[in-house]
Amino acid sequence: MKFAALLVVVLLLAPLTAAQAVTPDEVLDDPALEARAREISAELRCMVCQNQSIDDSNADLARDLRLLVRDRLVDGDSNEEVIDYVVSRYGEFVLLKPRFSPKTWLLWGAPALLVVIGGIVVWRLSKSRRAPDRPLSPAEEERLERLLADGDDN
Repeated sequence: MKFAALLVVVLLLAPLTAAQAVTPDEVLDDPALEARAREISAELRCMVCQNQSIDDSNADLARDLRLLVRDRLVDGDSNEEVIDYVVSRYGEFVLLKPRFSPKTWLLWGAPALLVVIGGIVVWRLSKSRRAPDRPLSPAEEERLERLLADGDDN
């Protein structure tokens, strides 16, 4: 019974450990700007952690980027302008979802290309393993007739 109660407490508190890394001193006074900042921060990769957004990361660089995002929003930049500015400084890798552009065609197209190539390879291999359809030679026909005749005797 104690174990079940402990498990319930742990499960209830677990979501609190995944709280965002934004500190109270970073939060903007304007709720609309803060919501935009959170939206942008969720799209940007922490360059230290690499599998977290800057909104979720406790790294110093992530904090600097969060502050940069908020400063640009306060200065009047649109969401797209803020993202473009960060990408111009850190490259496309800073985006958690890379944009579809000539630089990322291979990234987005590789899975489909691999499926198509794999399908062609499987098709060609299965086609080459089939026995060719050709008529029997006279010797083969004679042997087949003997085998069939011997089978009728049993």
